Order: sequence, then C-alpha cells, then structure tokens
Amino acid sequence: MERGFIAQKNKELQIKKYLETKLSNVGLSEITLKKIPLGEKIIIKTSRPSLVVGSKGANIKDLTRYLKKEFNLENPQVEIIEIKNIFLDANVVAEKIANSLERFGSARFKGVGHKTMENVIDAGALGVEIIISGKIPGSRAKSWRFYQGYLKKCGDISLTGVNKAKKVAALKSGIVGIKVSIMPPDIKLPDKITILKEPLEVIEEVKEEKKKVKKRTTKKKPAKKKVRGSKASGTPEAKPLSVAPKEEKKPVEEPVKEPQEAPKEKPAEDKKEEQSKETENIPSAEKLIKETIEKFEPEESKVSDPKKLTAEEIIEKAKGDQQ
Repeated sequence: MERGFIAQKNKELQIKKYLETKLSNVGLSEITLKKIPLGEKIIIKTSRPSLVVGSKGANIKDLTRYLKKEFNLENPQVEIIEIKNIFLDANVVAEKIANSLERFGSARFKGVGHKTMENVIDAGALGVEIIISGKIPGSRAKSWRFYQGYLKKCGDISLTGVNKAKKVAALKSGIVGIKVSIMPPDIKLPDKITILKEPLEVIEEVKEEKKKVKKRTTKKKPAKKKVRGSKASGTPEAKPLSVAPKEEKKPVEEPVKEPQEAPKEKPAEDKKEEQSKETENIPSAEKLIKETIEKFEPEESKVSDPKKLTAEEIIEKAKGDQQ
C-alpha cells in the first residue's frame, strides 16, 4: 500500500520535471495532476498559453503522445489556464529576472531588481522581497536583497499565504540564484483591525410570536409484559395475560335514613326517687365495720377475755374521739 503511494508520487514528480524542461521560457507558473474517470488530467497555469498550445494544437498532441509512451498514462488530458496578473505570481517574476540577467549580463542586475520590484508593488501586492545571490558583479559571491512593503516572515501565513519561488540563471561568471517572495493583496491577516469612523446602528425587527398552549394529556402507562421462561432454565413460560375490558362502576343509591327523635328527658321527681332507692341499697359504714369484726373475731375470745371490747363499743369510742 505504502509502496504504491510512493511510486505514484515519484511518477508525478517526473512528469512535472519533464513538462518544466519542455515548456521553458513560456511563463510557467504551476502544474497539477488529477485523476478523473476518463483518465489523467494535467492542468498547466501559464502567462503565454499560445506558446504552450502551438500551431493547431501541435505541442499538446506531442505532449500527450509522449506521456502515453514514457509514463504509461491511459488517456492524458492537458488543460491550460492563463494567469491574469503576471506580477503577482512569484514563479513568473523569478523567470523574468533570470531571462533578463541572461540577456543583459550581471552589470545591470540592480536595475532589473528595482524595476521588477516596482512592477510587483504597482500590481497591488502588499510586499515583495527579491534576493539575487552569486558572483555579481565581481568574482566574489554575494547576496543582494531588494524589498518593499509588508511581508510576513514567520507563522502560518508565511507558509501558506506568501507566494514563493526559486529560479536559476546561468551566466558567464557562474550560476546565479534568484529567490522571490510576494504577499498578495487578497490575503486575510489575523492581526488586521479596521476602525470605523462612525458606529453603525443596526436595527432589527422583533416579531412577537404567540406561544402555543399545549394541552396536557395523561398518558396511560403500558402494562408490564412478563418475560417467558426458557426451557434451559426450567422456569415455566408465562402465559399471555388476557386483560378484560374495564366495566364502568355505577353509583350505588344509599337508602335515605329517617331522622331519629332525641331521647326525652325524665322529670325531676322520677330522678329523686331513683337516687333514694340507690342510697337505700348501699350499706352504711357502721354495718360494714360490725360485719368485718364479727367475721375475724373468734367466739372464745368474746367469752374468756372480758377486757376486749365489742364492736358496738369500738364504734361508740371512735365517735367520741372524733367529737
């Protein structure tokens, strides 16, 4: 699996290198390869599309034939896109500087650097940096830096937002390297703040929505179903319960109770008679004392012991003491 991915990427790199060597001095910016259902699609961005196509599409036919034969592509389709603003593309700018140095030599490298820098800023770029390094103008190698505007050097924007390119120019004194970095105008910076002169008043219409009153409905809880026992466990299978329809209870009519008459009160004379009868039935205290003494006192003591008092004498003595 991994070897397949590596082989595919190597193949794409070889195709790009071949196209760059074949389409040199054409203002080539970018080459991308895509897989489509019909075959392979090769997208070429260039500043001179007429030179890539050739007369009656002769160059494209040669390219497709060579790609089929050398790289075993089934049905390669070449698509050409023209660059609108060539001075905002770092690859095209670097190629222009290399061509001008090869044409005019190392004597006029400063004029070439300043002229291209001005063209890039006039095109609307936020910043530009051009570094030319090599044996310019003398026999010693040096690096000359031309910069203008605002350019990000670190962070995520410097990697993704800034357009960078590297090219090589072959001179009599030796090889000269060209490095171009351009910050496009449509880039969004996280630290960019716009201050408004007057605060904007935003008026929003608030629509009143009538709240829908939901009727409360009492949901009946479903009856719990009994789980049927398995044969392996030995529990008997529960039979499905047959729920009989509930009968409406009719209200039972209770018999009307007749009001009872309150008990009549007895007259006062009858009450007095009853109380006198009750008092007659109650024995007096003297009688009770006599009876208790006679019970517990033996007959021998009455005859033999003259000092002992009788019950009547004891009662009379107790009355005298109380008085």
